[in-house]
Amino acid sequence: MEFLTPPFIISILVALSVHEWAHGFVANLLGDPTAKHEGRLTLNPIAHLDPIGTLMFLFAGFGWGKPVPIDPRYFKHYKRDTAFVALAGPASNLILAIIAFALLAAFFPATFQNTPEALLTTGAGMGVASFFNELLMDSLFLNLGLMAFNLLPIAPLDGSKILLPFIPLKFDDIYETFMRNGPWILLGLLVAERVFAFPLLRGWIYLVMTPILTFMQFLLSTVL
Repeated sequence: MEFLTPPFIISILVALSVHEWAHGFVANLLGDPTAKHEGRLTLNPIAHLDPIGTLMFLFAGFGWGKPVPIDPRYFKHYKRDTAFVALAGPASNLILAIIAFALLAAFFPATFQNTPEALLTTGAGMGVASFFNELLMDSLFLNLGLMAFNLLPIAPLDGSKILLPFIPLKFDDIYETFMRNGPWILLGLLVAERVFAFPLLRGWIYLVMTPILTFMQFLLSTVL
């Protein structure tokens, strides 16, 4: 996948905007109007771009948007509702990836004749000529990558909050400490990824993406 191309940038803007909007939308449904009051219930990319997270996307291939403000005091069930709000972001990216896959399957079915590993390695740089094809390819991979990255159970990523309902009460204090240290743990993983070529994050992302792409290819092979 080539970074800084128009299809890639468009895909980033759409993926991040929908991801953050989904957090605010579900929070609002569950009784928390904070995102709505602060103008974050919008698909306008400007409202959701985080400078560092966007740069990470452009130069590293994964990143994040500006977190939507959430006030858990509005929730009837703190852990459960917090998890639902966190899950909304990755779920929205999965939906966008499915839409991109469906359009690719309809208009460019030959794209999926490669293995999942080849698709992850080559991305949109497989001799794809049309802007539309490249846009859909970038959208597919970016949304799956954003979903996988945010499912990592390390704060401040969504995965750490999705786990909340499953943490026994007696371990709440330990998990809170883990959550507070999450940003430093994540930073350490990012440094190890770049400086020491230790692909923990990319390995996690590939681990999540590969079975989904395999299933997509299976669906396509049963139809064609």
